[in-house]
Formats: sequence, C-alpha cells, structure tokens
Amino acid sequence: MSAKPHSMVMLRRNFVHITRNPTSVFNAVLMPIIIMLMFVYMFGDAFDVGVDYIDYATPGLILLAVCYGLGATATAVNSDMTNGIINRFKVMDVSRGAVLSGHVIATVLTNLIAITALVGVAFLLGFSPSASFLDWLGVVGMVVLLGFAASWLTVALGLAAKSPETAGMASVPLVMLPFFSSAIVPAEKMGPGLRQFAEYQPFTPIIETLRGLLVGTPNTGDAITAIAWCAGIALVGFLWARSTFSKRA
Repeated sequence: MSAKPHSMVMLRRNFVHITRNPTSVFNAVLMPIIIMLMFVYMFGDAFDVGVDYIDYATPGLILLAVCYGLGATATAVNSDMTNGIINRFKVMDVSRGAVLSGHVIATVLTNLIAITALVGVAFLLGFSPSASFLDWLGVVGMVVLLGFAASWLTVALGLAAKSPETAGMASVPLVMLPFFSSAIVPAEKMGPGLRQFAEYQPFTPIIETLRGLLVGTPNTGDAITAIAWCAGIALVGFLWARSTFSKRA
C-alpha cells in the first residue's frame, strides 16, 4: 500500500481520537473564542489601537487559535511513541511518513475548523474586514502555512519529550509567544526590551501579514518575512521529527 492511503487511515484515526477528547476540542476550538470575548469585552476599551479593537485583535487571535491546538498534538504523538503504538504500526508495515503526516494534517484541519468558528464569532462582534476575495485566499494560505509549520515543530517536540505530560508542556512556549507579539497591542506601545523582542520574533510578521490582508492593504515585506519564518520552522520541525522518529521508533 502506498503512503497516501496510509496517511488517510492515520488522519481518520487522529480525528477519532480528537473527537473523543473533550479537552482537546475545548482548547482547539472554544478557548480562542473565550479569549476573544475576554479581550474585546473586558480589555478592548483600554487599548488605543486607532481602529475598532475587534478589527485589530482578530488577526492575532487567529494565530492564537493555531497555537492553542498544538498541545494535544504533542501529547498524542508522544503517546503513540511511548505506548508502543508506532512499533505495532511497524509490524503492520505502515509507512513511517504516514504516522507523522497524519498528525500534521489532522492538526491543520482542526486549526481551520477553529479559525472558521473564531472568525464567525468575530463577525458577530462587529468585525468588518475590507479584504477582497484574493486577500481572503491569502489569509487562508497564510493560516495553512502557519499551521503546517507549527504542526511539524510540535510533532518534533512530542517525539523528543520523555512522556505525554512533558510533551504537552513543551508546546506551552508556542502558546505564550503570541502574547509577546503585536497580537494584542502594537509592538511600539510596549516597553523597551519587550518592544524589540515583539518586533523581531517570528509571530509578529505573520500577524501583520494577516492584518494587512484583512484590511485589503497587504505589506510585501511582512509577507516575505512571514513566509520565510514559516518555511524555516517547517523545515526544522520536519527534519527534527524524522530524525527523532528514526532513532526512537
């Protein structure tokens, strides 16, 4: 059997596991919406960002929605490794690449579901983007690229961890990093040190690319930087995951 049917089997398996885990569904889909409601209704009036806060915050919350689903992926990958499931797949002659890619594809699709729900709630709260059809395609492409890159890095973290518990904790920095970017407030409003960190960390150009696309004025420089970061993260995650998988499987 070729790798593609194997990947589809692994994808179905991962989706079944996700739907049977209420915590994963909550973190991936509902938690970003709760954070959106909290920031818009509780803190939105406190931030002077020059536009309606829901319009400013939505791009950053889209990125946050991607990150919030990663802990379940790291835990699931590590559980497969530490519980001997992968060794059983080896006996069944299942493609090694399919085991990893199944987790990546499932995570990206879960991200898209979560972001669709998030954007729907944003519209209910008054979100009013000026994006054209092509701009929306760019948003979807950026989200898929980000999800793909973050998923491979998370799979690598999950494989490298010693237990499912430590695997879940390994993804925490990815969840926290958006809060130290331009997701919630502009980087220029932050204090010295934190402002420079926010400006040069990988998530800020990704958020600014999404923000530019949603208002219909994409910035080429931000887009190139964002794509470069995503490509680099994806490559590092992929190579690290394959290397660790080969050593531990």
